[in-house]
Amino acid sequence: MTRTAGTTTMPTHVGVVMDGNRRWARRAGLANASDGHRRGADHVEDLLGWCEARGIEHLTVYVLSADNIRKRSGTEVGFLFELVREVLPAIVERTEHWALHVSGDTSLLPDAVASALRRAERSTAGRDAHVTLAIGYDGRGDIVAGIRAAVLAGATTTGELDPDVITDHLAGGPVKEIDLVIRTSGEQRLSGFFPWQTAHAEIHVSPKLWPDFDAADLDLALAQYAAAHPPAGGAA
Repeated sequence: MTRTAGTTTMPTHVGVVMDGNRRWARRAGLANASDGHRRGADHVEDLLGWCEARGIEHLTVYVLSADNIRKRSGTEVGFLFELVREVLPAIVERTEHWALHVSGDTSLLPDAVASALRRAERSTAGRDAHVTLAIGYDGRGDIVAGIRAAVLAGATTTGELDPDVITDHLAGGPVKEIDLVIRTSGEQRLSGFFPWQTAHAEIHVSPKLWPDFDAADLDLALAQYAAAHPPAGGAA
């Protein structure tokens, strides 16, 4: 889904794979990768502000995959859990603009972390804009959960499911399909980021590590999207 702002086509829903926190910490000469993760988490507040200023009201951010929870060291994952509990819900709540949604297997999270996210979802419900945080996320699991939810809701009586019905039953904000995916740190892969919702998305790879990504970098990604989607009647 796209929209036109003046003579420029803008994405309705932007996804961000924020990568490079550990490398940023190493390059900064910091002894602990956790310092990079904290900077990366704090930087989400900047992203929300940039998107609000540009009229982007649907955003999905890849915070923590299920694989990372299972494979990274207990110390690192424990620190990430604390950031998710202490930093991210508060960032969304104090914007007074964004409603929080969570997509992922929250059973992988400590109870205190899952509870903090649920409280923030409740306290921000009804706001104009929507941000989905992918936490404990697995792309294939997301699709399976959407199909299961559609079936349990009685969406099929013939054994057939319409793709739009599955889309409607996926977790996240009200607009599911993602128009533009931004991946930082130069990596040329999506790492399982919302495979169903990004089926038709443009992909922009930024060489910047996530903590160094700035508003000008976001504008570069939006310009790439606009060039690929000229307004109706414009040049192809």
